[in-house]
Amino acid sequence: MFKVGSFEINERSEPFVIAEAGINHNGELEKAFEMIQVAKDCGANAIKFQTFKVSELIDDKNLTYTYMSQGKEVTESMIDLFTRYEFSKEQWVKVEAECKKVGIHFLSTPQNYTDLELLLELGMDAVKIGSDDFNNIPLIRKYRACGKPLILSCGMADLSEIHLSLQAAGFYEGHPLALLLCISQYPTPPEDINLKRIESLKRTFPGLLVGFSDHSQGYMAASLSVALGARIIEKHFTLDKNLPGPDHWFSENPEELKAYVDHIRLSSTIMGKGDLFPSPEEYEMRKIARRSVVAGKNIAKGEVFRVEDLSLKRPGTGLAPILLEEIVGKTCARDLEPGEQLKFGDFTSP
Repeated sequence: MFKVGSFEINERSEPFVIAEAGINHNGELEKAFEMIQVAKDCGANAIKFQTFKVSELIDDKNLTYTYMSQGKEVTESMIDLFTRYEFSKEQWVKVEAECKKVGIHFLSTPQNYTDLELLLELGMDAVKIGSDDFNNIPLIRKYRACGKPLILSCGMADLSEIHLSLQAAGFYEGHPLALLLCISQYPTPPEDINLKRIESLKRTFPGLLVGFSDHSQGYMAASLSVALGARIIEKHFTLDKNLPGPDHWFSENPEELKAYVDHIRLSSTIMGKGDLFPSPEEYEMRKIARRSVVAGKNIAKGEVFRVEDLSLKRPGTGLAPILLEEIVGKTCARDLEPGEQLKFGDFTSP
C-alpha cells in the first residue's frame, strides 16, 4: 500500500498531483508561501520543494551552469546559483507549517541524508528522489532505511539502472514506492516523451505504481499519462515566467497550473474505474429506449401465445425481449388489449 499521509494511491485512485515549486521561490520565504497557496488553489495534492546545503552539494568553485532566464542565456557559478536558493532549517520549519496551515501535503527532495533528517524531523510523509540521484544506490538505500514511502524519478535511466534502483529502494521486498517516468529535457519535445514507456514499466515490473514527472509543455502529455495508468503526476510551476532563475521560463504559471490540474482530474473522470455496468443515467434511459413484450392484438384468456400475437415496443419497463421465446406456446392467463405490456403472471404452461 502506497500512502502520502492519509491519501492512498493505487491503480483505482484519483491521480495524486504534485505541484513542483523546486527552487522557483528564488530564496524568498514570502514567495514560497505564495506558491503554497497557489498550489492549493489550483487543486494540487502536494507542493514539492528542493532541500539542500550548498556545502554538501558542490565543492568545485569553477563549476558553472548555463540556463535561460528572462529571455536571455545566463552562465554563472553553480555555487552562487544554489546559494541564492538555499533555505535554513528555520525557514523550512516555516514552510512546512504554512503547508499544514493551508492544507496541502509538504514534500521536498533532499540532496543528502542530512537534508532528509531535517525533512523527517518536520514530518514529511514521503521521500522524493530526483533523476539526478536515481543511480545513487548508496543514498537510495539510506533513504529506504527511513521507512517512508519513496517516489523516484527515472530521468536519463536505462532498464538496467531502473532494475538496480528499484532493487535498492526495496521494490522486490514490498517497500512502498512509486516510479515516475521522467525525461530530463526542459522542456521535453513531444517526440521524446514516449509515454508508452508507462505501459512498458508496468509490464516489466508487475505491481509497480507508476507516475509521470512532466517536463513537457501543456497538459496533453499528462492527460494521456493518466489514460495509460499514471497515478502520480508532477509538474513545475512558477508565480511568473519572467522571474529571474533557471526554471521559471518552462514552468506553468498559476493559470496554466489550474488548467493543468483540471485536465488531469477530467481525464481521470473520463477513464473511470473500468467497471462493466451502466451508469445510473443509463439505467433510467433503458426504461425509455429499450423495448418490452406487448400484446400485438386482442388476446383472450386461455389462448395460446403465438409469435404473431406479440410485439416488442417501447418503453422498456416490462418484460425484456429475451423472454419472447419463453412466452410463445404458453397460455394467456387474462384478457390482453393491443399494446398492453405482459407481466410474469400473464402466461402459464398449457
